[in-house]
Amino acid sequence: KYTKFSIFYYWINSVGQKTSIYSRNENVAIPSGKENETATISYDHLITPLKNIASTGTYYCEVKWNDVQKVGNGVFVLARGAGYVETSYGWEILITLTTLLAALSITATVLLLWKRKVLCPRRSQLNILRQKVETQPPPASPPLPAPVYD
Repeated sequence: KYTKFSIFYYWINSVGQKTSIYSRNENVAIPSGKENETATISYDHLITPLKNIASTGTYYCEVKWNDVQKVGNGVFVLARGAGYVETSYGWEILITLTTLLAALSITATVLLLWKRKVLCPRRSQLNILRQKVETQPPPASPPLPAPVYD
């Protein structure tokens, strides 16, 4: 009863249309002594290169006996115009990070040197300031008024 069956290959596109790809009829002979036993037979089907991106969809295999029908889980295939292109941003990230760190380092160094120059004048300028302070007489201050508690 189950030695004669049909195998169907088809796909369902993104809008739900079923398109037949291939079908064949099988008649399997049962070896002597193997009657009433479960057997598994594999059938491979090679899908030819896809013509265009419209071939995207889920591909199925279906087997029909007289009163039984079995459908596989299906395999989703995404067809792309340029094929699979692996994206790798490793070098770009490394170069960007290195450039950013270099720019920050240079900026920090410039700011530190500029701040040091502003806060710490040169020795010659410091000595001139000391001489000016030493040569100026102390300012005359009026006598302090007597404390109130006296």
